[in-house]
Amino acid sequence: MSAPVPTRVHYHRKARELEIGYADGNIHRLPVEYLRVYSPSAEVRGHGGETATLQVGKKHVGLLDISQAGRYALKLHFDDGHDSGLYSWEYLYALIRDYDANWADYLQRLEDAGASREALGIEIKQL
Repeated sequence: MSAPVPTRVHYHRKARELEIGYADGNIHRLPVEYLRVYSPSAEVRGHGGETATLQVGKKHVGLLDISQAGRYALKLHFDDGHDSGLYSWEYLYALIRDYDANWADYLQRLEDAGASREALGIEIKQL
């Protein structure tokens, strides 16, 4: 079974959440930080095996833009400059379905690495 195609995508800037709605009435909100640290890009996921890069300091990341890639994916443009991953409908649906397990795993990996969700140093963003 293939994943459903979203009928609505809305960015809640203050909450830093992406709302995804489906034709069956289901609506899901995903934190932008979660979407960033689980980016499908090779920069984040690596090229297979254990080559993934743990994303740290992304607690306050936001979105600058959202664009549709063909009829199969979204491209998210994050305010930290990252924009190289395509979020296919299947991948987005998997992120929704597996949110609790993925988030717990991410927090555990941060703890194991002695890393933080908080950015190091002074955060500078272009306006």
